[in-house]
Amino acid sequence: MSTVISSALLLVVPLLFAAIGGLVHRASGVVNIGLEGQMLAGALVGILLSGLTGSWLVGIVGAMLVGSVTGLLMTLVITRLRANPIIVGLGVNILLAGIIGFVLKWELGVSGTLRIEGLDRVPRWTIPALENIPVLDELLNHKDVLFFVALALIPATAWMLRNTSFGLRLRACGDAEAAAASLGVPVNRMREYSGMIAGAMAGLGGAYLSLAHVGLFNDQMIAGRGFIALAAFYFGRNRPVPTAIACLIFAFFDAWQHSLQTGTAIGQLFTTLPYVVVVVALALSAAQQRARAQRMPTA
Repeated sequence: MSTVISSALLLVVPLLFAAIGGLVHRASGVVNIGLEGQMLAGALVGILLSGLTGSWLVGIVGAMLVGSVTGLLMTLVITRLRANPIIVGLGVNILLAGIIGFVLKWELGVSGTLRIEGLDRVPRWTIPALENIPVLDELLNHKDVLFFVALALIPATAWMLRNTSFGLRLRACGDAEAAAASLGVPVNRMREYSGMIAGAMAGLGGAYLSLAHVGLFNDQMIAGRGFIALAAFYFGRNRPVPTAIACLIFAFFDAWQHSLQTGTAIGQLFTTLPYVVVVVALALSAAQQRARAQRMPTA
């Protein structure tokens, strides 16, 4: 069980980045269906720049930039052209997957998996003072800097949404668009800013997978994590702490199914565990919202 928990703590990091970014975007009134493609783009750009420059930090920054640009372009189509967010998000996922497949095959000469010589991976920290403390050593030791950034992002996002003018305007755009616009809040611009934030966080989550978790790129490596992140912030109802808890639950079941696989047909069924949990979580969330709506007094 300790191995599963340790693995879950690593698997939760990319989910946290993508889910927190998607949460910010949804708070402004836009549901980001394109998180999957933005994570994939961030994973590729991150590993390429890290290999070219010999710096994992450059790879991380590049991944966030490409995610931010794709997030902005996607949001511009939604806000300025009034396109359907679901169709646009799915289109972004398909477009980015196609572009990345083309780059891998025709520009880099590989099929599916890319390994970079001299790749500079995100280093892990060892805190000597924790090595003799069993629980803390398991939870906090031998983790990389992005793990701690992801943890800090949870309270930072909650504080930003509730205690800053940017956060209050963002929530106003999502909760009462017409009222916000009447008060002079630039609704479209706020949504575009939040789209850039969501894309940057998704790109960072993808780069974490390629630069910190596995040390290579595969065109299937995101494996639905963008959609799991979307389910997490829906389940958390745009609140960072419940969203983080949902991410941890999904990561735990992801780690658990890896430990349960035996190579048999029954073992393969366990690969569906994280996605079954997503469906159950969304069903419970929908049931809670329906029950809450029924309890509300009618005029």
